[in-house]
Amino acid sequence: MVFFIVLAVVAVLLLLYVLSLRGKGRKPGFYGLAAYDYAHRGLHDSEKGVPENSLAAFRLAVENGYGAELDVHLSKDGRLVVMHDESLLRTAGVDKNICDCTAEELDGLTLEGTGERIPYLEEVLPLFEGKTPLVVEIKAFRKNHAVLTERVCALLDQYPGLQFCMESFDPRVLLWLKKHRPEVIRGQLSQNFIRSRSGLSLPLAWLLTNLCTNFLTTPHFIAYCFQDRRQPALRLSKKLWGVQEFSWTLRSVAEVSEAKQRGALPIFEHCRPE
Repeated sequence: MVFFIVLAVVAVLLLLYVLSLRGKGRKPGFYGLAAYDYAHRGLHDSEKGVPENSLAAFRLAVENGYGAELDVHLSKDGRLVVMHDESLLRTAGVDKNICDCTAEELDGLTLEGTGERIPYLEEVLPLFEGKTPLVVEIKAFRKNHAVLTERVCALLDQYPGLQFCMESFDPRVLLWLKKHRPEVIRGQLSQNFIRSRSGLSLPLAWLLTNLCTNFLTTPHFIAYCFQDRRQPALRLSKKLWGVQEFSWTLRSVAEVSEAKQRGALPIFEHCRPE
């Protein structure tokens, strides 16, 4: 009797886990997005003086027929800042967070010792409108997920000819989109957080690694780290729920080719996909 009870409990837990992976599958807009490869933070090349997430990198992506992935933060005075890190130290040489800086302060900085300055989202979007698509990552910080996501959406509304989708590591961003902007193609970013904890508690790292918030957020796509592509959660989400995969960050033509063979949309850097 005990054996059958244990078996039943395990079966229920497995069913609940499978249900937790639930996604929405492809929306019609995905077929336009699927026609492109995506330059990670633009088509950047530090050796040639083209920093990541710079206007120069985004122009090069468009000129070469690529879409691009970019990251958006919120400044102290509410501007939408395009940069990967919340800290300005690595790319701009200043030990401050974007959320603690005004636009006036940011305008005085340059990227990676070049003449390129930190761009705002409203400067980037016109480069892509009517041309190639964007993957817009929301970089929530200090509980600003709702206001940041709302402001990004309001700006995107001003570019009706732009193809885009939105993603975040933070499930609260996807929940906001699901409630307030269900028409927007939304994606859950993830990786093996158990191996690379990034300051997360072990239970939260396990939940995010295994996509256990999907039943709440019902993402249209999963953007998963290429090195962690064999995670069972990603495979089950694709197989059972038809969720589209984006694969990041691919650093060789061979990796891009493998991602495409799996049906994933590639986000690449330091190479040129064929």
